[in-house]
Amino acid sequence: MKIQYYKLNPLFKAFDSTLVSLPAPSNISYIWNLGSLLSLCLTIQLISGILLASVYSVSMESSFNLTTYMMEISNNGWLIRYIHANGASLFFMCLYLHIGRGIYYSSFLYTHVWNVGVMILLLTMATAFMGYVLPINQMSFWGAAVITNLFSEIPYIGPDIVKIIWGGVSVHDPTIMRFFTFHFLLPFAILALVVIHITLLHMPGSNNPLGLMSNSEKISFNKYFSAKDIAGVALILLLFSLLIIYSPLTLGDDENFTPANAGVTPHHIQPEWYFLFAYAILRSIPNKLGGVIALLTSVMLLYVLPYTSLAKSKSLMFYPPNKILFWTFCSILILLSWIGMCPVEEPYYSIGQVLTVMYFSYYLINPMMSKMWDSLQ
Repeated sequence: MKIQYYKLNPLFKAFDSTLVSLPAPSNISYIWNLGSLLSLCLTIQLISGILLASVYSVSMESSFNLTTYMMEISNNGWLIRYIHANGASLFFMCLYLHIGRGIYYSSFLYTHVWNVGVMILLLTMATAFMGYVLPINQMSFWGAAVITNLFSEIPYIGPDIVKIIWGGVSVHDPTIMRFFTFHFLLPFAILALVVIHITLLHMPGSNNPLGLMSNSEKISFNKYFSAKDIAGVALILLLFSLLIIYSPLTLGDDENFTPANAGVTPHHIQPEWYFLFAYAILRSIPNKLGGVIALLTSVMLLYVLPYTSLAKSKSLMFYPPNKILFWTFCSILILLSWIGMCPVEEPYYSIGQVLTVMYFSYYLINPMMSKMWDSLQ
């Protein structure tokens, strides 16, 4: 019956061979559940986003009031809005942990899988930024004004690009329309890249904590790993539900409750927590163009990891100094996020500059240490 069903439905055969019956390392831990959790997050964001888009109106004057009205008057409008807003935080939390696991266990050696994953990260960051602007509150309006104005530093064509993005001389209705359009379309591009990412991953198979494993030590993905994924999804859904019901404003900013006012600049402009490390790097460079370059480089450097790993032996992927460097790197990211929340004054400014240098140094020191350790073996 199974063979006959494959003949009738080739898609089922492809799904079974690439996921259900996929040979997976028997020793992978729960940290490998982040892939399924990210799929959950993307599903939540797509569904809640489509529901919110059905009642959204693009207008500098009325978008804020309409969003507030929708939350207060419509049936469960507040629930959908908070699911979408906090779902973005959950998405980035799982995404950063997923990338961290990939760096720690050298999963970037799967070059094509890694590069597609970095592209997913970039599109997710762009989508989140444009979605953050749409309620047109005081913080999101000025955040949009500051970030879009960075394009003016592009030589020769920068000012023209800013005018195209704005659709005028400042952030207004045309800008919001552009942001809303791309915020709606990009998640479907992300979904397509996720399919490519998973397909490329299943060709060589998943990595594992040991780095090396023969095919005889692998087991079928279903039912053992399916049960682990379901358990992880159930736990995260429980914690996420508690956050939404009891404390949905924990990760927000007080300025989100103030309508946008182009004549009053907030005392301290800061993005959402998942952009704070990049924002701190941007602020730490005294030159505006240099800050823009540093901001872009801080994320784009993930692309170079597969090409800067100098260890010749795959058995040395997890050399002992890697642990020290990795956890130091994580500490630097946490401190940069803290600096991003602080005002631009001493000693925070100087600390941010030191941490920025340390952040970029990781991408130089780690390959050198791996090469040195490789030569000692």
